[in-house]
Amino acid sequence: MAGILVAVFWAILVSFLAVALARLAQTLRATTKLVADVTEQAVPLLNDASAAVRSAQTQIDRVDAIASDVQEVTSNASALSTTVASTFGGPLVKVAAFGYGVRRALTGRREDRPSAEPRREVIVGRTVPSARRVRRAQRAADRAHREKGN
Repeated sequence: MAGILVAVFWAILVSFLAVALARLAQTLRATTKLVADVTEQAVPLLNDASAAVRSAQTQIDRVDAIASDVQEVTSNASALSTTVASTFGGPLVKVAAFGYGVRRALTGRREDRPSAEPRREVIVGRTVPSARRVRRAQRAADRAHREKGN
């Protein structure tokens, strides 16, 4: 009797192991299929990514070349500016000073002659509206004085 009991126990144990092995085999088949599908999709994606990286590297190389050209142009412009300033700077300052002196001399001669319109004076300490009122009052007084004289 004990032998039959052990045989039945072994039969049940073997059947459970067979079911577990069958499910494990099914899981392994599904995993294998999933890995194959991922590999099929990943290879083209990796190829596309590699092409994108190569294209980006080409663009970066172009931008680097452009940046170095811009830097060279900037340094050339700076050198040209320095050359022009050193070449023409001194003489231009002298011409400007001469022109200013001539203008001051001519303006000084003109100030000796009476002008048709009186120069405006800055009245220190007064606001603009009060300064205008003072000028209006002065003009009115001048007109009244001229009318009396006529």
